[in-house]
Amino acid sequence: MLTSLAAFVFVLGVLVFVHELGHFLMARRIGVRVLTFSLGFGAKLLSFKRGDTEYCVSAIPLGGYVKMAGENPEESRSGRDDEFLSKSKWERFQVLVMGPTMNIVLAVVVMAFVLYQGAEVPAYEERAPVVGSVVEDSPAAGAGIRPGDLIVSVAGDRVPTWQALFIAVMPRAEREVDVVVSRAGRSMTLPVTPAAQTQFEMGDLGVLPEMHPQIREVSAGEPAHQAGILSGDVILAIDGDPVGRDSLIERINASPDQELTLTIRRDGAERDLDVTPALRGDVGLIGVSLSPYELRTIEPGPLQAVQMSVERNYEWSGLIFRTLWGLLTRETSPRQLMGPVGIAQLSGGAAEVGFVALFTLMAMISLNLGILNLLPIPVLDGGHIFIMALEGAARRDFSVRVKEKMLLTGFVVLMMLMVTVIYNDLTRVTWIEALMPWR
Repeated sequence: MLTSLAAFVFVLGVLVFVHELGHFLMARRIGVRVLTFSLGFGAKLLSFKRGDTEYCVSAIPLGGYVKMAGENPEESRSGRDDEFLSKSKWERFQVLVMGPTMNIVLAVVVMAFVLYQGAEVPAYEERAPVVGSVVEDSPAAGAGIRPGDLIVSVAGDRVPTWQALFIAVMPRAEREVDVVVSRAGRSMTLPVTPAAQTQFEMGDLGVLPEMHPQIREVSAGEPAHQAGILSGDVILAIDGDPVGRDSLIERINASPDQELTLTIRRDGAERDLDVTPALRGDVGLIGVSLSPYELRTIEPGPLQAVQMSVERNYEWSGLIFRTLWGLLTRETSPRQLMGPVGIAQLSGGAAEVGFVALFTLMAMISLNLGILNLLPIPVLDGGHIFIMALEGAARRDFSVRVKEKMLLTGFVVLMMLMVTVIYNDLTRVTWIEALMPWR
């Protein structure tokens, strides 16, 4: 609980600070007087003043704000050049857009830092989605998808890799989609309804790639070491029978003091190695740690890390827009939306895994925050930009009353969204969901 809270405050604090810093720096750059720079809303817990600006930390850590002189048309204005509404539409646009822009830049920078650290990732992610196995009683099994099928597209979106397949299916839980597969050179379209997996209701077809276990570590002096097995070897078969991680472990555990022949792949070449599991307790062991799938190591240079980060954020952006469109067309379940509690849960889980997972999550949330703030919903930055664009097209400024109605509409939409995400968050807390008889 404390880990989740600390990780949540850290992640949200950084994202809010960067967002508001964007507004602040651009406002100062074009000569707008900033009255308040606040992290959080409500009562001020800490504050100090430097120049014209009061810097503070407020009690409710779910956002922040930059208050500028002359930004509210209802307040009295002196008409001075350092007031927000005294600036041109182009200058005001720069101030409004800089907050979301900083979040998007942060996502790229943080992800580039994460990738530059190097990582081991599943090798199958970049391979063509040829089905290795189909989960029993899964949507794919019910639709007739078989091992060996090549999945070509999902709902009209081509999926050249397993990663693209997961991204295409993820937002379509409980929604029937057409899956095009290629089987023995023949193309066929199969209607499939992805199941909702995990508490965030992510879509899942129930198909898996062909996965072979890979040796992570070999203990010195143990049977595997004596047999010449090395870290990085991929185990393809045992005594000629193809195996996965679980079946390999079962076979080794059940064969103490019995010689087994492992077919491995090393540096692209296959070879057979004989190994005899040693009896440890009441099971056979060979002294290795295993990954359930083959891994590839990413060790990019600085420029390559930035390039890979831009590509990764581009993919995430596509998923965000697809999800938003799916919400409008009712193709995507609103259950996939999450609020503060959901973010806290994810942050806590990522923090327990390590800083790489936590910073990856931060990059994803920062990108979401940047894109969502650019939506043309009054109250959000994008809404204010949209109103200015309408005024520019109409060649006149709207009255305060018209703007108030627009902002009220945006506020209602935002509150409906907040109610939805808070309800989703509450249903993800086990003891609260138990109090909901309709669930």
